[in-house]
Amino acid sequence: MKDHVASLLVVDDNEYNRDLLKRRLEHKGYQIQTAESGIEALDCIAKQRLDLVLLDVEMPGITGLEVLTSIRKVRTRLQLPVIMVTANTGSENIIKALNLGANDYITKPVDVPVAAARIQTHLSLKWTEEALRESEERYALAADGANDGLWDWDIATNEVYFSSRWKSMLGYEENEIGRGIDEWFGRVHPEDIEPLRAKISEHLTGDSPHFEKEHRVLHRDGTYRWMVSRGLAVHMDNGTPARMAGSQRDTTAEKVSDPLTRLPNRMLCVDRLGYMLSRARRQQDYICAVLFLDIDRFNMINNSFGHAAGDCLLIALSKRLDASVRSPDTVSRFGGVHTVARMGGDQFCILLDDIKNVINASRVAERLLDQLALPFNLGKQEIFVTACIGIALSKQADDDPELLVHNSETAKNWARMTGKARFEVFDPAMREHVVSRMQLETELRRALERRELQNHYQMIVSTTNGRIVGFEALARWKHPIRGFVPPSEFIALAEETGMILDLGQQGIENACLQLQSWQKVVGTAIALTVSVNLSRRQLIRGELIARVQEVIEATSIDPRALKLEVTESSIMQDVNLARKLLAQLRAIGIKVAIDDFGTGYSSLSYLVQFPADTLKVDQSFVSKLGSNEQEHVIISTIISLAHNLGLDVVAEGVETAVQYDLLTKLGCDFVQGYYLDKPMDTAATEDLLSRVTQDQEQWLVAPVFRSASGERLQSEEMTVG
Repeated sequence: MKDHVASLLVVDDNEYNRDLLKRRLEHKGYQIQTAESGIEALDCIAKQRLDLVLLDVEMPGITGLEVLTSIRKVRTRLQLPVIMVTANTGSENIIKALNLGANDYITKPVDVPVAAARIQTHLSLKWTEEALRESEERYALAADGANDGLWDWDIATNEVYFSSRWKSMLGYEENEIGRGIDEWFGRVHPEDIEPLRAKISEHLTGDSPHFEKEHRVLHRDGTYRWMVSRGLAVHMDNGTPARMAGSQRDTTAEKVSDPLTRLPNRMLCVDRLGYMLSRARRQQDYICAVLFLDIDRFNMINNSFGHAAGDCLLIALSKRLDASVRSPDTVSRFGGVHTVARMGGDQFCILLDDIKNVINASRVAERLLDQLALPFNLGKQEIFVTACIGIALSKQADDDPELLVHNSETAKNWARMTGKARFEVFDPAMREHVVSRMQLETELRRALERRELQNHYQMIVSTTNGRIVGFEALARWKHPIRGFVPPSEFIALAEETGMILDLGQQGIENACLQLQSWQKVVGTAIALTVSVNLSRRQLIRGELIARVQEVIEATSIDPRALKLEVTESSIMQDVNLARKLLAQLRAIGIKVAIDDFGTGYSSLSYLVQFPADTLKVDQSFVSKLGSNEQEHVIISTIISLAHNLGLDVVAEGVETAVQYDLLTKLGCDFVQGYYLDKPMDTAATEDLLSRVTQDQEQWLVAPVFRSASGERLQSEEMTVG
């Protein structure tokens, strides 16, 4: 019941009747207004808030029935109840009044207790209806505010009421969806319908207190939307479910949107691609394509500028990609609706809809690469990025969207293996290569875990006296089935996957253990060194110095016998860090060599700053020596430069006597290469050292050299040691 005092209007042309009802009803707790005519009554109704009217039927001027007719034009029976008061007990006027909209009637003389009871009954009905209407309005407002669709299922008749919002969520108008349960179940994704039915059944049988299930529902546009349906069942006294009502909320945006870039995520990308492939099955001339884009060296951006900067770059990059794909000339050229999606990390997918051929897709790839070549401004920092793109067409994947995405990623990996800032179109042969590469990656990982990789050692010889001064440790992998795997295959793979850290550390450990063994064979009279290559990843690893020191202490070798080689290009990745680390290595006695000198992009000013002991001339220069005068000048310049800086020089890749002689004349300090001997395993190396230790003449190795097998290679002799 309402908590305010009910306001009643008593209308009667007889003053005695008005006053009597007024006093008696006020005594009952009502607030009473009076009117002596129909005109006064209508004026009062128009100006004041009233809860009920007691209206005399027979009045001069405007009769009570005419007043009732006017009231019902603006107020319903529930909005303003009207009880007719009449002295005529005949049925004709009473029926006429009820037909005109009267709620009830009482007769004169008025029995006040009866009148009060009837008044209270109609007020209670009015207030109950108002409360119900307010409740419904609040619920409707809450439902509209939550953007939910409502449904009410009459289980006995199998009819369902679907709200307008429920229908519009699926793209339909009010009159376009009927009342059958199949209007809902018939649109549920085939993979979701049985789990949905199971959840409903579980609730109807009382096994769960409420119903809730996320599932996909088919939209009018042909795509599936993610919905969360919730509901409660009402049961009859015998436990049989009578009805079930609930709501439906669209969660597609939450489900399929990347939280960082707001682009479609992988789930939505694959879903849209599936829709495109279904169209390809229906239309033979329809072609769609997937472009898989991966940023080159994105981890370096995170490591250098922080993950917050990396996120900002991804957001800026996603906007640029989206704008590039949606530009007017791109859309008009191909006519379709294209999609840019983030697949995770620094990987994106671009779906091209309704293209003509692979040339169209290639042009989009070229456009994207051109756009990415422009700088990104992150605060005060200008950053340049490149990317590799793989392209796969719908003709290559039948009706499997995941396979098409996988094909495009395979093509992207192929592009990355052959360079940066480029794209490749998928070819089935690529898949075979990638599968083989993945198998090789797995086997390499296991080989490192089992420490199956070993060092082979290539001797380094002095050109001044022909003696062996040391060896370079070179990683070799003898596969149990494939035999020796070329270093060009597994070293690059180790770099790409990060396994180079373990491979490099094992190389240092094996080399130090071998050096320890050699010192037992040759003693301390001969100062042998062993050189080990450091990868770029090892160089920037914070624990490099500590781990090298641990190995030296564990093997008790002289740190001066260990030489670590770093390439010119790896040093230039972070000049300050490299300078600091190289200085720390030399401080503990380890020698440092700059490998592949002349192939990178360092300037002479940087070379002066690097703390090093040795400069190694790359094989690409040595191989042309004797046939190209320009190479002769370059090597001569490098040797002179190194000597002026106090560095010794090693030429690698020496394969002929001509190269050896020219290098000797140019003043190169040391040489290594197949002219002297190929790299040897530990047994062959120890056998060689054992023989030369027993007979010093056996140290004679160049240019007349006997290999570890004893085979004579050249015709003259000189000593090495």
